Amino acid sequence: MRVVVTGGAGYIGSHMVHVLRERGHVVSVIDSLVTGRREAVPPGVPLLEADVGDRGRVGPFLREQRAEAVLHFAARIQVGESVVDPRRYYTGNLVATVGLLESVLDAGVERLVFSSTAAVYGVPTEVPIPESHATRPVNPYGETKLAAERMLASYARAYGLRYAALRYFNAAGALAEAGLGERHEPETHLIPLVLRAALGEGNPVTVFGRDYPTADGTCVRDYIHVVDLAEAHLAALEYLGGGGEGGAFNLGTGHGYSVAEVIAEAARVAGRPVPTAEGARREGDPPALVADPSLARERLGWRPRRSSLGQILEDAWRFHAAAAR
Repeated sequence: MRVVVTGGAGYIGSHMVHVLRERGHVVSVIDSLVTGRREAVPPGVPLLEADVGDRGRVGPFLREQRAEAVLHFAARIQVGESVVDPRRYYTGNLVATVGLLESVLDAGVERLVFSSTAAVYGVPTEVPIPESHATRPVNPYGETKLAAERMLASYARAYGLRYAALRYFNAAGALAEAGLGERHEPETHLIPLVLRAALGEGNPVTVFGRDYPTADGTCVRDYIHVVDLAEAHLAALEYLGGGGEGGAFNLGTGHGYSVAEVIAEAARVAGRPVPTAEGARREGDPPALVADPSLARERLGWRPRRSSLGQILEDAWRFHAAAAR
């Protein structure tokens, strides 16, 4: 299959490119390189350096590459930044996606898989969270992703675009053997922050609250290995290609780990302590966010294979330790 990956120079997108090529697909990338890294795009993979909303460049590129499907990863992802600077998120996540969909329709691309997020649920009223849970995002990041999902559903009804919106919980892990891993600047995700702290890079890890109604008082999250995420996108493409009904699918394991458990397991994997600091609760942090992934299992035939906490941390540790040498 001929697949175009937007955001293919970023964390999840670069892993997707790697997995697609391993499976024999023909891949090309669209990335503005504002946060992506050119070196993450393998030699020989066509790269269009452009904003995904630039119809004058993206449409011709899709036609030139004879794209059969688009995997749309390109987005801004920092929740805190979305609160203080929402225009960047409505422009970068929503307006740009409108432009991309126009290019997709103009180029005759029939399948699109969209990177969505568990942030569309807001503060959950039930855990694990099914796709039928009310969608009440509490920040502009989640709002823009939910608006894009709704747009995709209306485009599917009106124009026949086949789509899947994959609601990630907490992406983590790495493919250290391919030189791929998580390197955001600034970094806001727990696992790379914990591993960097173990390496003596940056500040101690702040634990934001120890008085949540969880087993150890710290927040609980569902972590999913980035390679398992890539496998889910392939499963979604095959499902859509076989005539499967599109819509939203949770990507998680159905099991959560607390902040304290992540820190303890990281110390075990690294063989050294993880410096920590105490902080107050952050507004809007739910005590637990855990997926009900049964719909993806039933319809996509997808199950995570590498998403135990130990495997995620071991893979990520190899990447960060190598980068620190």
